[in-house]
Amino acid sequence: MTDSKFTDFIGIVKRLRKECPWDREQTNDSIKSNTIEEAYEVVEAIDNKNYDELKKELGDLLLHVVFHTQIAEEQNYFKIDDVIDSIQSKLIRRHPHVFGETKVSDSNEVKKNWEEIKLSEGRESVLDGVPHNLPALQRANRLQEKAAKVGFDWEKKEDVWKKVIEEIQEMHEIERIKSQSDKNANTNDLNNKLEKEVGDVFFAMVNYARFLGINPEDALRKTNDKFIKRFNYVQKKVKESGKTINESNLEEMDKYWNESKKLSEFN
Repeated sequence: MTDSKFTDFIGIVKRLRKECPWDREQTNDSIKSNTIEEAYEVVEAIDNKNYDELKKELGDLLLHVVFHTQIAEEQNYFKIDDVIDSIQSKLIRRHPHVFGETKVSDSNEVKKNWEEIKLSEGRESVLDGVPHNLPALQRANRLQEKAAKVGFDWEKKEDVWKKVIEEIQEMHEIERIKSQSDKNANTNDLNNKLEKEVGDVFFAMVNYARFLGINPEDALRKTNDKFIKRFNYVQKKVKESGKTINESNLEEMDKYWNESKKLSEFN
């Protein structure tokens, strides 16, 4: 992209802020959820290998970068040049093996150096910088990755799997105790314990997925999509039989579900 194109693009956003009633009313807070949505649409285009759509979605995301910056500039916080200067400085500072004299042998050393540099920039913990608003599954993965970069990690995959089994057993034990407890008793404490154990199971599974080289957020997103396709097939077949989904029964729905599993487009 040429400088003139980027300048023209910024000019369009500035004009929208002045002349469009809706654009003029927006704040960083009011459009932050839209920014998140645009980022997920980029991810969806990547998952679908739809590069024409990816081009468009990246444009939408770029619009949000410029739009947020324009709002900030109007309040004298910073300008687009400041945004670019900031990221340029960060990239150079955190890549001393490219822009400096540091030697690295592989990407693992790059990641370790990256975390050390971030700590030297004033962060108190290697876990700082993982956004609280990330989806919980993705956040768990990022927290584990960051801890692993400084050596806090399991040595063997087999031990991680043992931890998964251990956490599942602990969850079942709390579940058993809860089922046998006095139904008139206050179950809040047991509910809280069970919730924590379920969380521990998820956290352990995220760890195991990491050792398998699988991104758990990507894996679950694809499973969600697969479930939607298969369940829509079930609804379609039930409708073709002359019933509504509420008039069907589990046996019939399960039959169509198993049919969908045999069809390649639903796997």
